Amino acid sequence: MVVGAALTAFVLRHGSLDLPSHYLLAIVIAALLAANALHVARLYDQRNLGNIQMQLGGLTGAWFVVILILITLAFFSKTSDSFSRSWAVMWFAGSLIGFALLRAAVAWQLGQWRRAGRLATRIAILGEGAPAAALERHIATQEASTSVLAGIFAPDPAGLDALSALTRSGRIDEIVLALPWSESERLAAALAALRTLSVNVRLAPEAIDSPIPPRGFSTVAGVPMLNVYERPLSGWSLVLKAVEDRVLGALILLLVLPLMGLIALLVRLDSPGPIIFRQRRYGFNNNEFTVFKFRTMTDRSGRRDEAENQEAVPQARREDPRVTRVGAFLRRTSLDELPQLINVLRGEMSLVGPRPHAVLHNQQYAEVIDGYLGRHRVKPGITGWAQVNGLRGETDTPEKMHLRVEYDLYYIDHWSLLFDLRILFLTLFVGFVNRNAY
Repeated sequence: MVVGAALTAFVLRHGSLDLPSHYLLAIVIAALLAANALHVARLYDQRNLGNIQMQLGGLTGAWFVVILILITLAFFSKTSDSFSRSWAVMWFAGSLIGFALLRAAVAWQLGQWRRAGRLATRIAILGEGAPAAALERHIATQEASTSVLAGIFAPDPAGLDALSALTRSGRIDEIVLALPWSESERLAAALAALRTLSVNVRLAPEAIDSPIPPRGFSTVAGVPMLNVYERPLSGWSLVLKAVEDRVLGALILLLVLPLMGLIALLVRLDSPGPIIFRQRRYGFNNNEFTVFKFRTMTDRSGRRDEAENQEAVPQARREDPRVTRVGAFLRRTSLDELPQLINVLRGEMSLVGPRPHAVLHNQQYAEVIDGYLGRHRVKPGITGWAQVNGLRGETDTPEKMHLRVEYDLYYIDHWSLLFDLRILFLTLFVGFVNRNAY
């Protein structure tokens, strides 16, 4: 797709296929980088091919990284002037469009085949008791799964013979052993009997009915391990998030500097006191940092920066007498949050993420809401999934905070560059004007 889009763009731009050597080199490098980027994003994984939303989001992010690398290479090699910019734009856009159309077609075709039952994996369970029953229930409840249960066989000679015969006839694709791991002798005997069969043989974990959903397997020191919790952002995702925060954060700050200057003047003219309100809040990994906001309350409230660490200060409410006239407008439009762009550039916050809460409020809700501190697995954000869904303003009950936490945890578990851009886009039309859902 990368090579085809590049050649097509060159013909459209120059009317021939007589590409200079440096063009060919750039195309080869881009194709290799794209293949690796799509592999890292798990877009070749069979389980992900049918997820069109993941495909489009992953493709956009991966191709964006490839473009950044190509531009960086051209800059440092001082060859950027050797390439036609119109050709490059057509190439980049054509490749992305081609990626999207191809993956959409693949996802659609896979969906057709799944609905027709042509991609079903026939699974046989070798086991008994609670482990086998748990696995059977799990397979039966997976509506979108392509796996079908071909039968449950007892781990005795008769069951093994019946399973072997059915497998050799081609009617079994995979065999899963559902036996207690403590019964090592029975497991070893079953595995020895299945060794000659030409199918996948897997060992089911005993944590199938665990309230903590497993997140796949990995190898630690050569030993297979069941993943339970994973770092939300790591590898290229962490790099992509950092680039997003630094680049977009700097651009947004430059764009809003005149507006911030006007707001600072209005805050100073409206009431005496500091322009910027500073407050200690919890950030990534429960580490405290100082968050910046435009002051929206009277000077007496504005000077309580560090006091909130020692005494409980009530959250601002609608019609709160402490809020100034300019402050009421800033709070209603969330423009008081603009100085937090400085926190983003300092690496303390992200553009998108769970909103940071005051220290005492954080401690209060951590005691009554399960999973509350899971919000701190990523950097806090200026805007977030909860905010664009109307969950802004005061959270005076555990129920309101619980709903906000649900949205925050959903964002953390489903992060992608496309998701972040979607939230930023919605913030322009919803986050700054939408009233709190309560």
